[in-house]
Amino acid sequence: MEDGGRHASREILPAFAEPLHVGRPNIGNTETFLRLAGAMLERRWLTNNGPLLQELERRLAAFLGVKHCIAMCNGTIALEIAIRALGLSGEVIVPSYTFVATAHALFWQGITPVFADIDADTHNLDPAAVRRMITPRTTGIIGVHLWGRAAPTAELRQIAEEHGLKLIFDAAHAFGASHGNQMIGSFGDAEVFSFHATKFFNTFEGGAVTTNNDDLAEAMRLIRNFGFSGFDNVIHPGTNGKMTEICAAMGLVNLDAIEEMMAANRRNYMAYKAAFAGVPGLTLLPYDEATHCNFQYVVLEIGPEASLGRDEIVVALHEQNVLARKYFWPGCHRLAPYRDLFPHAGLMLPNTEVIADRVIVLPTGTAVPPDVCTQIANLIIVISKNRRNGEAA
Repeated sequence: MEDGGRHASREILPAFAEPLHVGRPNIGNTETFLRLAGAMLERRWLTNNGPLLQELERRLAAFLGVKHCIAMCNGTIALEIAIRALGLSGEVIVPSYTFVATAHALFWQGITPVFADIDADTHNLDPAAVRRMITPRTTGIIGVHLWGRAAPTAELRQIAEEHGLKLIFDAAHAFGASHGNQMIGSFGDAEVFSFHATKFFNTFEGGAVTTNNDDLAEAMRLIRNFGFSGFDNVIHPGTNGKMTEICAAMGLVNLDAIEEMMAANRRNYMAYKAAFAGVPGLTLLPYDEATHCNFQYVVLEIGPEASLGRDEIVVALHEQNVLARKYFWPGCHRLAPYRDLFPHAGLMLPNTEVIADRVIVLPTGTAVPPDVCTQIANLIIVISKNRRNGEAA
């Protein structure tokens, strides 16, 4: 029968009792958090650059090895403010294979995102593809450290310098990761982090921009608070990008637990890696352990050797309460409004289209123990071996 493989998988293994999510929030010490929250309420200082926010910014800057960390209400606003502070306009080159907020942060400000292709092995921007997309209207490049693996920083910096372009890195996936001996956070003119609840380091909702440029940092601090410099003195166009004290409290607590969270991610990744080793058609995206990795994402590519396609496997997993995700399908260029603006963009993005149709992101984090990761992997192996005609593996 047409969907026999999915039904066969249900007969072989029972569904998990509770849904297993990608990116279920990590939470540090709740007693410490409640103590910080209580002190915040006693002070009645809930936002507007409070002491918790200032402490979080200092600690994050030290952790990342940068001069300035400007915390924001979320990663998207952080990216928008970095774009505005750097004076980007016209066209900016970005990958299509990224979360749509990377493109939206430009389009929302009247800037055209120009999509460049990725390297099929790394899933990061291909520098050669970036060069092909430069026009006289290009003012910047936004590289994405996808899956926490560093984008080609040196190559993109060289391109930016040759053409007089600004360079930003979207580091939403890369908090706590390094590139060579340097922590991600100090590459380019600025780097932007997301601390959304689904990120392994979260502040409930939040983000930050890091930079070593004093003038740029000052501009971003002004922009995030309506351009105010002291009472009743607006000296710069601005918006409301401030992080609240309660979010900063969550960040401080989770920063204390960051090594434990990364260790949990690594254990889970290794459990998946062992289970998938040598299985045709199922390839786990590797991490370079010579660098500091956060192992935030477990990324599985479903190759042509697999008996079932990626979408069929995802449906079968959902039937078993494993809520795996198709990141970042189908690519920004196929989402509104970009699919109407650039209807033929896919012709320039062959690797993006292939990878977008192959990737599954699997559950991990402190809420998912390694033995459950092994069970999920075994379930996928069984599902992928089932034939479309309904025969069991």
